[in-house]
Amino acid sequence: MSAARFDCDVLVVGLGPVGSVLAALLAERGVRVIALDKDAAAYPLPRAVHFDHEIMRIFQQLGLAEQMRGCARDLPDYEFRAADGRVLMKLRPPRETPSGWGGGYMFHQPSLEDVLRARLEALPDAEIRLGQRLDALVQDADGVTATVTAPTGVAAIRARYLVGCDGASSPVREAVGGGLFDYQFDEPWLVVDVKVPTGCCVPDINIQLCDPARPTTCVLSGPGRHRWEFMLLPGETTKAMMDDAVVHRLIGPWDCGPVQIERKAVYRFHGLVANRWRDGRIMIAGDAAHQTPPFAGQGMCSGIRDAANLAWKLGAVLRGAASTALLDSYQAEREPHVRSAIELAIGMGRVVCTLDRDAAAQRDAAMLAAQASGAPALPPSQPSPFASGCVMAGSAGAGELFPQPTAGEESERLRMDDRLGDEACLIARAYAGGAVAGVRLLDVDAKDLAPFRPAVLAWLDQHGAEAVLVRPDRYVFGSGAPRVLLEGWEASLNPKAPVLASSAGADGR
Repeated sequence: MSAARFDCDVLVVGLGPVGSVLAALLAERGVRVIALDKDAAAYPLPRAVHFDHEIMRIFQQLGLAEQMRGCARDLPDYEFRAADGRVLMKLRPPRETPSGWGGGYMFHQPSLEDVLRARLEALPDAEIRLGQRLDALVQDADGVTATVTAPTGVAAIRARYLVGCDGASSPVREAVGGGLFDYQFDEPWLVVDVKVPTGCCVPDINIQLCDPARPTTCVLSGPGRHRWEFMLLPGETTKAMMDDAVVHRLIGPWDCGPVQIERKAVYRFHGLVANRWRDGRIMIAGDAAHQTPPFAGQGMCSGIRDAANLAWKLGAVLRGAASTALLDSYQAEREPHVRSAIELAIGMGRVVCTLDRDAAAQRDAAMLAAQASGAPALPPSQPSPFASGCVMAGSAGAGELFPQPTAGEESERLRMDDRLGDEACLIARAYAGGAVAGVRLLDVDAKDLAPFRPAVLAWLDQHGAEAVLVRPDRYVFGSGAPRVLLEGWEASLNPKAPVLASSAGADGR
C-alpha cells in the first residue's frame, strides 16, 4: 500500500481515546499507522466518564466490548432536581438501542485507554511513538512531512495523510486553518473525581442539582469511583476552589462518607466547532475539531464517531477503491451531528446554570408543568440522518445508523456485526448479480444472517425496500433495488461520476 519513501500511510497525532480508536480501526484495515503522543504515558486520572451504545458498538468492532464492560457500569437514571430536591426531569436509559447494546455506560478513562493501547500494540500495522511532540508539518501533492521532537532528538515522519487528534489546543487545527465557531457558552466549573472506599454511600443515579445557590453535577464514574462538578460563582477564583478544604466542604452536604479525592481541576465548559476539518491531506478529529459542555455526555463519543467515519474512508482511498473526494464527506456528515450534540448540551447547561432565584423558580415551575403534561423531557438524542455525503439521499433509511440485531442469551449473545465483517455490505431479499469489489453480498436467507433474519426482514419491510447497503461504519448508504444501490455506491466512492437517484421501486436486481 505504501511506497518505501513513506514511513506510514497515516500519521495520527494524539493518542487519547479518539486517536487510539482511529489508529486501531485503520490498522485493522491494513493501513500502516504511526500514532504519536507528546506524553510518555497515558494520562493517569479520569476525564471523560460516559460513552453511549454506538461507541460500545465501535469497541465491539475492535473486539474490545467485553473488556470495556470491565471498566464501566451501566448508565443509571439521570435526574434534574430543584434546590429543594423535587425532580424536575428524569431521563431513563433506553431499554433498546439501534446498536444492540445498553443505553450508555459510566467508565474510568485511564482503564479504557489501557485497553485501547494494548489493542493497538497488538496490531502489526500500527506503531506507537510516545514522548514525541509535533513541531511542524508541511504537505505536498503526495503526502505530509511532520517534524517531531523525540527523546533522541528531532526527526521527520513522512506520511500519505495526517490526522490531528491532539486536543482542544490542537497545533494541527492551526495548520488546517479556518478558525473556530463559538457558541458563546462559557462557564467555569470545578471538577472533582473521587475514589469511594468501602462503607461510603454515594448516589446510585446521575444528578443535576439545579440550585441557583450552586449548580452541581453528581454522577457515577467507573467502578468504585464518583464525580462531582460545582459551578464557580461570580468572584470565586480557581486557586481558592482547588483547596482541599473547599472541596470537602462542597461534597459534605451529600453525606456520603470520607471519599478519597483523586483529581480536581477547574474547566471552562464551552461549545466550539472548527470551521475547517480538512486541508488536503491533513485532517482533525475529536476535541481538535469540536468541544462541547459535558451535560449530554457526548464529548468523547463525538470524537470516536469522527474516528469511525474517517477510518473506513481513508482506508478506501489508500487502497485505491475511492477517490480523495470521498474525504470531503467527512465534515459534511459529522459536523451536523456534532452541532446537534453541542446544542443539546448547551440547552441542558442553560437549564442547570441559572443563578437568578426568580428565574430558577420560573424554570422549576415550567419543568414541573411539562413533566405533569407528559411532554418529552428533551429533544431526541439520536441525531438526524446524514443529509449529504456518502449516502443515496432520498432513499428510505439513508444516513441512519443501521440497527444491530442480537440473538441468544446474554452469556452467549450473538451480534450481527460480528457476521458482517469490516466491508460495506449489501443485504437483499434476492440478488442475481456478480461479486462487487469491497462489498459483501448477503441474501436474507444466508446462513450468517439466520439468527437475525426476522429483524432484517422487518427493517426492509418498514422501509419498503428490496435491499439495503450498509457502510463499513454501520450507517445506511441507501435502500432500494440491489443493482442501483451498488452503482450508486461506486459513484459515491468516486464522486466525479454522477450519483444515481434513489430507485426503491426500480427493476434493478
